[in-house]
Amino acid sequence: MSVALEAEGLIRVFGGGRTLLGGRRAAVHAVQGVDLVVQEGETLGVVGESGCGKSTLARMLVGLDRPTFGTIKLDGRDAGALAGRDPRALARQVQYVFQDPVASLNPRKTIRQTLETPMRRLLGLDAAARRAQLAQLMQAVSLREEFLDRYPHEFSGGQAQRIGIARALAADARIIVLDEPVSALDVSVQAQVLNLLDRLKREFGLTYVFISHDLSVIESVCDRVAVMYFGRIVELGTARELFSRPRHPYTALLMRSAPTPGGRRIEAESEPAELPDPFNPPAGCAFASRCPRADEFCRMQRPALEAAGGSAAACWHPLGGPALDGTGADD
Repeated sequence: MSVALEAEGLIRVFGGGRTLLGGRRAAVHAVQGVDLVVQEGETLGVVGESGCGKSTLARMLVGLDRPTFGTIKLDGRDAGALAGRDPRALARQVQYVFQDPVASLNPRKTIRQTLETPMRRLLGLDAAARRAQLAQLMQAVSLREEFLDRYPHEFSGGQAQRIGIARALAADARIIVLDEPVSALDVSVQAQVLNLLDRLKREFGLTYVFISHDLSVIESVCDRVAVMYFGRIVELGTARELFSRPRHPYTALLMRSAPTPGGRRIEAESEPAELPDPFNPPAGCAFASRCPRADEFCRMQRPALEAAGGSAAACWHPLGGPALDGTGADD
């Protein structure tokens, strides 16, 4: 299996630099040293609470935002250099599906105009080829062809998201980054869209990066999962391994906090969550202030993402395995 997408040392800092009066602007470290490898044909989930940096990471992967430092490679080629030479070449390889399906569509353009734009500008298809491609796309996302001459406000959220997915497919990209693609939809519609994405993945040979805060969705659709906290990946592994035996205390906290219909009660933290200051990142583990296992060393030294078995965790005292400093850790 070949590597479809690779990110190395991704850092995104907003702000910083000097003001006109010679002072220094505060800088927000949104993404801090993220490494990712996405294999061709897999679905990699990225999960974490609001503000953890997962949407910023998604925007960098598709070229909507540029890393402050680090590199992104698509099929082994530097995406930044590729976009510099020809921005359309990057768009032909990776596409984005937005969280808000209706807001992501131009209200002044019909669905036909929206879907034809990538066909014309990215692929250079003539009118006859575009008509054939439109018919195929509408059939693929289970929408009737007469919808092509309607406007976005005439569709439900589920229909609009199908159109957003069709727009990503219209560019003939093989890597799709989905940023909370079902969070704005009703539960029953979510299931329809998730089943559609699974079918399209098989039919078109797609690779997905699936961003979400919903653990039940991530567990059901992803092959591997990366858990983010405060701009970093704190755990990475197969979905089966991660959900059955989480190693990082933050991953375990997310699972205890997730509601399940007819299941156990939600276990909230005993104290209000104290998130680190984004303008002044801590020197050690960012989760230490919320972690019952943290000690003074955790607050001083940041742990690296270390592999053990089928997963990797950035924790000095991981759950269910030996600690990184060799002292051991208990469940």
